[in-house]
Amino acid sequence: MVDFGTFSDFSLPDRILVLDTETTGLKGGRLESHPLMERLLRSSQDVPDEVFNDMDWSMCGDLVVEVGLCEVDLVAHTVREVYSSLVGYDITSWTDEMRSAWIFENSYISLDEVAGARPFTEVRRDLVEIIRGRHLTTYNVQFDLDRFLYRFPWNLKGLFTECRDIMFSATDYCKLESTRPGQEYRYPTLEHAYENVFGGSDPAGIGDDPGHRALVDAKAAAHVLLGLHDRGCYDILDYSGRHGRA
Repeated sequence: MVDFGTFSDFSLPDRILVLDTETTGLKGGRLESHPLMERLLRSSQDVPDEVFNDMDWSMCGDLVVEVGLCEVDLVAHTVREVYSSLVGYDITSWTDEMRSAWIFENSYISLDEVAGARPFTEVRRDLVEIIRGRHLTTYNVQFDLDRFLYRFPWNLKGLFTECRDIMFSATDYCKLESTRPGQEYRYPTLEHAYENVFGGSDPAGIGDDPGHRALVDAKAAAHVLLGLHDRGCYDILDYSGRHGRA
Protein backbone atom coordinates (compact mmCIF):
# COMPACT_ATOMS: atom_id res chain seq x y z
CA MET A 1 0.00 0.00 0.00
CA VAL A 2 1.61 3.25 -1.11
CA ASP A 3 1.33 6.32 1.09
CA PHE A 4 0.68 9.23 -1.28
CA GLY A 5 0.64 11.93 1.40
CA THR A 6 -2.07 13.75 3.28
CA PHE A 7 -5.59 13.36 1.91
CA SER A 8 -7.68 15.20 4.48
CA ASP A 9 -8.99 17.49 1.75
CA PHE A 10 -9.98 15.95 -1.59
CA SER A 11 -11.21 19.21 -3.13
CA LEU A 12 -9.31 20.09 -6.27
CA PRO A 13 -6.80 22.88 -5.69
CA ASP A 14 -6.49 26.04 -7.76
CA ARG A 15 -2.73 26.08 -7.26
CA ILE A 16 -0.13 23.31 -7.47
CA LEU A 17 3.55 23.47 -6.55
CA VAL A 18 5.97 21.92 -9.05
CA LEU A 19 9.37 20.90 -7.68
CA ASP A 20 12.64 19.89 -9.29
CA THR A 21 15.96 18.76 -7.86
CA GLU A 22 19.52 18.51 -9.08
CA THR A 23 21.47 15.67 -7.49
CA THR A 24 24.87 14.00 -7.28
CA GLY A 25 23.53 10.79 -8.80
CA LEU A 26 20.53 8.82 -10.00
CA LYS A 27 20.23 6.07 -7.38
CA GLY A 28 18.87 8.35 -4.67
CA GLY A 29 19.27 8.50 -0.93
CA ARG A 30 20.54 5.27 0.55
CA LEU A 31 18.77 5.53 3.91
CA GLU A 32 15.10 5.31 4.71
CA SER A 33 15.79 5.05 8.42
CA HIS A 34 18.52 6.49 10.64
CA PRO A 35 18.96 7.21 14.36
CA LEU A 36 18.54 10.91 13.61
CA MET A 37 15.25 10.38 11.76
CA GLU A 38 12.95 10.35 14.79
CA ARG A 39 14.48 13.56 16.12
CA LEU A 40 14.23 15.08 12.66
CA LEU A 41 10.54 14.26 12.36
CA ARG A 42 9.72 15.34 15.92
CA SER A 43 11.48 18.65 15.27
CA SER A 44 9.10 19.39 12.37
CA GLN A 45 10.38 22.44 10.50
CA ASP A 46 12.74 23.51 13.30
CA VAL A 47 15.65 21.09 12.89
CA PRO A 48 18.67 22.25 14.91
CA ASP A 49 21.69 22.69 12.68
CA GLU A 50 23.94 20.90 15.16
CA VAL A 51 22.03 17.66 14.53
CA PHE A 52 23.92 17.38 11.26
CA ASN A 53 27.24 18.96 12.22
CA ASP A 54 29.06 15.63 12.40
CA MET A 55 27.13 13.91 9.63
CA ASP A 56 29.09 11.57 7.38
CA TRP A 57 27.28 12.55 4.21
CA SER A 58 28.90 9.76 2.21
CA MET A 59 26.72 7.21 4.02
CA CYS A 60 23.57 8.88 2.67
CA GLY A 61 24.15 7.92 -0.95
CA ASP A 62 23.26 10.46 -3.61
CA LEU A 63 22.46 13.97 -2.37
CA VAL A 64 20.23 16.82 -3.53
CA VAL A 65 22.42 19.81 -4.37
CA GLU A 66 19.77 22.21 -5.68
CA VAL A 67 16.01 22.67 -5.30
CA GLY A 68 13.62 24.73 -7.43
CA LEU A 69 9.90 25.37 -6.92
CA CYS A 70 7.26 27.00 -9.09
CA GLU A 71 3.52 27.45 -8.58
CA VAL A 72 0.90 26.76 -11.23
CA ASP A 73 -2.34 28.72 -10.95
CA LEU A 74 -4.94 26.69 -12.83
CA VAL A 75 -7.51 29.49 -12.70
CA ALA A 76 -5.32 32.40 -13.75
CA HIS A 77 -3.33 30.13 -16.14
CA THR A 78 -0.03 31.41 -14.80
CA VAL A 79 3.26 30.02 -13.54
CA ARG A 80 5.35 31.88 -10.99
CA GLU A 81 8.74 31.17 -9.47
CA VAL A 82 8.52 30.38 -5.76
CA TYR A 83 11.90 29.20 -4.48
CA SER A 84 15.40 28.32 -5.61
CA SER A 85 18.46 27.38 -3.60
CA LEU A 86 21.63 25.39 -3.76
CA VAL A 87 21.97 22.96 -0.86
CA GLY A 88 25.17 23.27 1.15
CA TYR A 89 27.08 20.40 2.75
CA ASP A 90 30.34 19.80 4.56
CA ILE A 91 32.04 18.05 1.66
CA THR A 92 35.03 16.84 3.71
CA SER A 93 33.18 13.54 4.22
CA TRP A 94 32.30 13.16 0.54
CA THR A 95 33.83 10.37 -1.52
CA ASP A 96 35.82 11.03 -4.68
CA GLU A 97 32.84 9.71 -6.65
CA MET A 98 30.55 12.31 -5.06
CA ARG A 99 33.06 15.11 -5.68
CA SER A 100 33.28 14.21 -9.37
CA ALA A 101 29.55 13.71 -9.86
CA TRP A 102 28.10 14.22 -13.32
CA ILE A 103 26.26 17.36 -12.24
CA PHE A 104 29.53 19.15 -11.43
CA GLU A 105 31.08 18.20 -14.78
CA ASN A 106 28.08 18.94 -16.99
CA SER A 107 26.23 21.94 -15.54
CA TYR A 108 26.76 25.40 -14.13
CA ILE A 109 26.76 24.02 -10.56
CA SER A 110 30.24 23.64 -9.08
CA LEU A 111 31.45 21.65 -6.11
CA ASP A 112 32.78 24.84 -4.50
CA GLU A 113 29.35 26.47 -4.81
CA VAL A 114 27.73 23.57 -3.00
CA ALA A 115 30.40 23.65 -0.28
CA GLY A 116 29.69 27.34 0.32
CA ALA A 117 25.90 27.30 -0.11
CA ARG A 118 23.22 27.69 2.58
CA PRO A 119 23.31 24.57 4.77
CA PHE A 120 21.01 21.64 4.17
CA THR A 121 19.13 22.30 7.42
CA GLU A 122 18.22 25.84 6.37
CA VAL A 123 17.03 24.74 2.93
CA ARG A 124 14.96 21.96 4.46
CA ARG A 125 13.30 24.41 6.84
CA ASP A 126 12.47 26.66 3.89
CA LEU A 127 10.93 23.77 1.97
CA VAL A 128 8.85 22.57 4.90
CA GLU A 129 7.44 26.06 5.40
CA ILE A 130 6.52 26.39 1.71
CA ILE A 131 5.10 22.93 0.99
CA ARG A 132 3.28 22.10 4.23
CA GLY A 133 -0.40 21.48 3.53
CA ARG A 134 -0.03 22.23 -0.19
CA HIS A 135 -0.56 20.16 -3.36
CA LEU A 136 2.74 19.27 -5.03
CA THR A 137 4.15 17.21 -7.88
CA THR A 138 7.24 16.83 -10.04
CA TYR A 139 8.24 15.64 -13.48
CA ASN A 140 9.15 12.09 -12.41
CA VAL A 141 7.85 11.60 -8.88
CA GLN A 142 9.79 8.38 -8.42
CA PHE A 143 13.04 10.30 -8.81
CA ASP A 144 12.55 13.58 -6.96
CA LEU A 145 10.25 12.30 -4.20
CA ASP A 146 10.61 8.52 -3.80
CA ARG A 147 14.38 8.42 -4.24
CA PHE A 148 15.26 11.66 -2.50
CA LEU A 149 12.80 13.89 -0.64
CA TYR A 150 10.85 11.02 0.93
CA ARG A 151 14.12 9.52 2.25
CA PHE A 152 16.60 10.55 4.91
CA PRO A 153 17.72 13.27 5.50
CA TRP A 154 14.72 15.12 3.99
CA ASN A 155 11.80 12.93 5.15
CA LEU A 156 9.11 15.16 3.63
CA LYS A 157 6.44 12.48 3.05
CA GLY A 158 3.10 13.41 4.57
CA LEU A 159 3.70 17.16 4.66
CA PHE A 160 1.82 17.76 1.40
CA THR A 161 -0.69 16.14 -0.94
CA GLU A 162 1.09 14.45 -3.80
CA CYS A 163 -0.53 15.09 -7.20
CA ARG A 164 -0.29 13.18 -10.46
CA ASP A 165 3.19 12.82 -11.91
CA ILE A 166 3.44 15.30 -14.80
CA MET A 167 5.56 12.79 -16.70
CA PHE A 168 2.74 10.24 -16.73
CA SER A 169 0.31 12.67 -18.36
CA ALA A 170 3.03 13.76 -20.78
CA THR A 171 3.55 10.09 -21.66
CA ASP A 172 -0.11 9.71 -22.57
CA TYR A 173 0.00 12.95 -24.55
CA CYS A 174 3.26 12.47 -26.46
CA LYS A 175 2.65 8.78 -27.24
CA LEU A 176 6.27 7.78 -27.90
CA GLU A 177 6.36 4.11 -28.87
CA SER A 178 7.95 1.88 -26.25
CA THR A 179 10.00 -1.27 -26.82
CA ARG A 180 9.55 -2.48 -23.22
CA PRO A 181 7.16 -5.41 -22.70
CA GLY A 182 3.91 -4.31 -21.12
CA GLN A 183 4.57 -0.61 -21.66
CA GLU A 184 2.63 0.96 -24.53
CA TYR A 185 4.43 4.31 -24.49
CA ARG A 186 7.83 5.30 -23.13
CA TYR A 187 8.37 8.22 -20.80
CA PRO A 188 9.33 11.40 -22.65
CA THR A 189 12.12 13.61 -21.35
CA LEU A 190 11.04 16.95 -19.93
CA GLU A 191 12.64 18.66 -22.93
CA HIS A 192 10.66 16.52 -25.36
CA ALA A 193 7.39 17.03 -23.49
CA TYR A 194 7.93 20.80 -23.38
CA GLU A 195 8.64 20.89 -27.12
CA ASN A 196 5.74 18.57 -27.95
CA VAL A 197 3.14 20.39 -25.86
CA PHE A 198 4.10 23.86 -27.05
CA GLY A 199 5.27 23.12 -30.59
CA GLY A 200 8.40 25.24 -30.48
CA SER A 201 7.01 28.21 -28.54
CA ASP A 202 8.64 29.06 -25.21
CA PRO A 203 6.00 30.10 -22.66
CA ALA A 204 8.44 29.52 -19.79
CA GLY A 205 10.90 31.99 -21.32
CA ILE A 206 13.72 29.52 -20.92
CA GLY A 207 15.55 30.59 -24.05
CA ASP A 208 19.26 30.13 -23.62
CA ASP A 209 19.16 29.63 -19.85
CA PRO A 210 21.72 27.03 -18.75
CA GLY A 211 20.44 23.49 -18.50
CA HIS A 212 20.43 21.28 -15.46
CA ARG A 213 19.27 23.94 -13.02
CA ALA A 214 16.41 23.09 -10.71
CA LEU A 215 14.38 26.28 -11.11
CA VAL A 216 14.63 26.21 -14.91
CA ASP A 217 13.41 22.61 -15.02
CA ALA A 218 10.69 23.29 -12.44
CA LYS A 219 9.44 26.18 -14.58
CA ALA A 220 9.41 24.04 -17.74
CA ALA A 221 7.60 21.22 -15.92
CA ALA A 222 5.07 23.67 -14.47
CA HIS A 223 4.23 24.96 -17.93
CA VAL A 224 3.90 21.40 -19.24
CA LEU A 225 1.44 20.69 -16.40
CA LEU A 226 -0.54 23.83 -17.22
CA GLY A 227 -0.51 23.10 -20.94
CA LEU A 228 -1.71 19.54 -20.42
CA HIS A 229 -4.38 20.66 -17.95
CA ASP A 230 -5.68 23.27 -20.38
CA ARG A 231 -5.97 20.51 -22.99
CA GLY A 232 -7.89 18.25 -20.59
CA CYS A 233 -4.94 15.86 -20.33
CA TYR A 234 -3.93 16.31 -16.70
CA ASP A 235 -6.05 14.99 -13.83
CA ILE A 236 -4.59 16.23 -10.54
CA LEU A 237 -5.61 13.29 -8.37
CA ASP A 238 -5.20 10.50 -10.93
CA TYR A 239 -2.63 8.04 -9.54
CA SER A 240 -3.03 5.34 -12.15
CA GLY A 241 0.35 4.00 -13.15
CA ARG A 242 2.18 5.61 -10.25
CA HIS A 243 5.58 4.01 -9.67
CA GLY A 244 5.42 1.38 -6.99
CA ARG A 245 1.64 1.16 -6.79
CA ALA A 246 0.20 -2.33 -6.71
